[in-house]
Amino acid sequence: MAQISLEHIDVTFKQKHQVSKAVQDVSLQIEKGDAYGIVGYSGAGKSTLVRVINHLQKPSAGKVIIDNKDIDKFSHAQIRQLRKNIGFIFQHFNLMNARTIEDNILYPMVGTKTSNEERRKRVQRLINLVGLNGKEKFYPAQLSGGQKQRVAIARALANNPQILISDEATSALDPKTTQAILQLLKKINKELGVTIVLITHEMDVVKSLCNKVAVMDTGKVVEKGSILEVFSNPKTQLTKDFIDTTNNVKEAVDTLSAQEHFVELSRNQQLFRLHYIGASTETPIIVDLYQKFGAVANIVYGNIEFISNVPLGNLIIAIDAEESTIKEIKEYLASKDVHLTNINLDQEKIRNSKEG
Repeated sequence: MAQISLEHIDVTFKQKHQVSKAVQDVSLQIEKGDAYGIVGYSGAGKSTLVRVINHLQKPSAGKVIIDNKDIDKFSHAQIRQLRKNIGFIFQHFNLMNARTIEDNILYPMVGTKTSNEERRKRVQRLINLVGLNGKEKFYPAQLSGGQKQRVAIARALANNPQILISDEATSALDPKTTQAILQLLKKINKELGVTIVLITHEMDVVKSLCNKVAVMDTGKVVEKGSILEVFSNPKTQLTKDFIDTTNNVKEAVDTLSAQEHFVELSRNQQLFRLHYIGASTETPIIVDLYQKFGAVANIVYGNIEFISNVPLGNLIIAIDAEESTIKEIKEYLASKDVHLTNINLDQEKIRNSKEG
């Protein structure tokens, strides 16, 4: 049974005579312990979607089921309790500048039945967890952006939530600090068993933290699945574009399209992108192409990365062979679960000039 079940969610906003559909017929199943990424560009509807989880946004249609309970039927008291069980971290931290770090973390516990002694102990445990020992009496203005986000994470965990929502929590941070915050979130997910729902426009963030992902566009989920499934076999062009931002393949193609000696290949030469996964990464592809087909292949670009501990490879190669041989090569590689895609540098050059 899913911990969070979103069933056919619609969110519609009405202004005078205009109707705007921010979320359209979205269904997601988020299991306990998941780190679930929801990725999309600005305006995709991802932030609106996650706000239905803690009832900050009431859906226009559909159901939100949390721990097998329909939250639309909750009383005001039950909604307040639900929100205590769901931590929320934001892009811009939302700290209280006039309060110390420990008082910022303590604040969500005010009004609870927890004793003052237990509150202080919990604050100290959270400060230790997020790596801010010795800064208890500091004020937010004395901290770096990454340290402020650590305070925000500790504050979100103050009431021992089972669910943590992260809305673009790393987008205002530099790359090194982003990785440090993602490692902290991964630790919280694995060691504390907290389910994380992460909103971002950066697929690299999803790749670093999440085990599942949904891709949103104009209010709809266009693709979803495990990280490995989506990265190894993306179905939509939007997902492919997002993934290409994480592996430098697009940059490699753009660089090649600007070099005349690659654009003007010899008559029998063609450029291809090879995409392969798991055991296929151990196949000596270049050697095989020569031994089996007499085709000379040169590696122009290559990388192998690990997604969910499974190797995933990308190569750009120039193959010198007749068209009939290319067809045989494609069939052979397909039998080895290696995806081969032709790269037309003339088209890439035209596209890049238009974008420029």
